[in-house]
Amino acid sequence: MTTPLSPTQTPRLLLTRPQPDDLAELFALHADPDSWRHLPSGRHRTREDTEQLLRGYEQSWAEHGLGAWVARRRGGPEDGALVGVGGCSLRGGVAWNLYYRLTPACRGQGLAQEIIAAALPAARRVRPELPVVAYLVEHNTGSKAAAERAGLVLRWRGPDAGNPDPDAVRLVYADRALAPAVLESFTG
Repeated sequence: MTTPLSPTQTPRLLLTRPQPDDLAELFALHADPDSWRHLPSGRHRTREDTEQLLRGYEQSWAEHGLGAWVARRRGGPEDGALVGVGGCSLRGGVAWNLYYRLTPACRGQGLAQEIIAAALPAARRVRPELPVVAYLVEHNTGSKAAAERAGLVLRWRGPDAGNPDPDAVRLVYADRALAPAVLESFTG
C-alpha cells in the first residue's frame, strides 16, 4: 500500500486535496490582480473560472492519484490560514505540471519551496517515468528562482503563444530532457 498523498505536511504547511469549501478562498486568490501581476490575462474574473480550475485538479486527483494541493499554515497563530495552492498535476498524459500560486502576503518566505519539496517526490512516486515541468513567464523572477532552487533546468525559451503581450517570453524548466512531443504540449 502506498502512502496517502493528501493530506501532506511540510514544516509549516498542511497540503490537502481541494474541496468545494475551498472555492471562495481560491477564487479570492485567483481573482486578486496582484496574484497575476506577471500574467494579467490569467486572472479569474468569475467564480466559474475557479470552479473550472478546481474541476481540473479533482480530475487529476481522481485519475492519477495526485493533483494540486490547497496549502494552509499549520501551527501557530495563523493555523489554517490559506497560503496558496500548488503541487503537480498531470498535463496531457505526458508530464507533471509543477504549479504554485501563493497569496501576496505569503511570498518570499520559502513556502513555495515547501510545496515543491512535497510535490516532486509525490509525482515521482505516482508516475516516475514522466518529467516534472515548470512552465512560467520569463519576467516572473520569483517563480524562475523557485524552479531553479528545486533543481529544475531550463529546457526551452521562446515566445509565449496566446499571450496578449507580444513581447512575453515563456520558459520551460524540467527535471530531465524533454521529448519533442512533451515540449510541444507546453509550448504549442
